[in-house]
Parts: sequence; structure tokens; C-alpha cells
Amino acid sequence: MRLLTIAAALALTLAAAPAAGQEPAHASASAQNGYELTYTCQGCHGIDGYKNAYPNYHVPKLGGQSADYLVNALTAYQNGTRSHPTMRAQSQGFSDQDIADIAAFLSNVK
Repeated sequence: MRLLTIAAALALTLAAAPAAGQEPAHASASAQNGYELTYTCQGCHGIDGYKNAYPNYHVPKLGGQSADYLVNALTAYQNGTRSHPTMRAQSQGFSDQDIADIAAFLSNVK
């Protein structure tokens, strides 16, 4: 039931306008597609207090991060310059467009 609450809250952010002066990471980024792609992200990043259950470690808050930061982080996980086995595995399936879409959505989540 908690996941539905998170999903509903995230869905409400889709209509929010980007912050003043914030440029999308990719000109044709789709926040709607980003919303759909971030479903599995909620398993770790959507937990209250941003703590993963096993092992118990801090996971960063993604909502509201800059689109550029999110693109850079996902790309670094994808190409192995940023190390985290789960994030590397998650990012492997994303195209450059997917990453831009994810960043467009998450950068507008409050």
C-alpha cells in the first residue's frame, strides 16, 4: 500500500513546471516516460529516511536533484566510473534517452 502512496505523490509532480532557470538534460526529455522508468527506483530510493532494509545503508534522495547531476550519475554507473553493483546493473538497460527522461522526471519531484 505504501508504494501506491509514493506513486500517487510522484504522479502529482508531473504537472509541475521546471524550476526557474533549470534546463532539461536533453531537449526532448519526457517526464512521463521518466515516471514510468523510475518504478523500480522506489524500492530503495522511495523508503522513508532513505535507508535500505538489507543491508542497512543510506541511499540518496533523488527527487529534486538537478537533471545534470542525475544524468551524470546514471551515466557514470552505466560506464563503470561510479561503483555500485546494483546501480550499475539497473543502469545497464537504460538508453541515453531513458536517462534523460528519468532525470527530467526526478529533477521535478519535491
